[in-house]
Amino acid sequence: QGNGKIVAMSSSAAWLTAPRMSFYNASKAALLSFFETMRIELGGDVHITIVTPGYIESELTQGKYFSGEGELIVNQDMRDVQVGPFPVASASGCAKSIVNGVCRKQRYVTEPSWFKVTYLWKVLCPELIEWGCRLLYMTGTGMSEDTALNKRIMDIPGVRSTLYPESIRTPEIKSD
Repeated sequence: QGNGKIVAMSSSAAWLTAPRMSFYNASKAALLSFFETMRIELGGDVHITIVTPGYIESELTQGKYFSGEGELIVNQDMRDVQVGPFPVASASGCAKSIVNGVCRKQRYVTEPSWFKVTYLWKVLCPELIEWGCRLLYMTGTGMSEDTALNKRIMDIPGVRSTLYPESIRTPEIKSD
């Protein structure tokens, strides 16, 4: 009837597009655009909070993916390439921020909060973001992803234990 709320789970990948994640990035950008449009079409009748988390402890930041054969695999070396030396926030902290943001009728919730600056970088200096992504994530033609700068940084002793919570440092696959 009115005064309803919608919480849309997108991702900061909607604007901060990492290599090797094209379908994920595109789907999150589509969600962001869809719910921004819905916000206009619904006016003030329904409040919409769009959640755009950055690196949060999850199966993605643990390095889980499905192989071509449909088998669930954990590849923490590739995780190190994709996440790199960026701190990974807790899922519980993210959940608290989402609930608080919805209660405060915030239009957007981005957690960790420092990730918000990446949107400004994308808008104000997109070339810098592209250059940074190539520098950190990409390797030369025919070279292994393990040679990416992100991976080499993560191989420095103590970096993983400082930046990654224990929950994503384990290669175990949940079976429940």
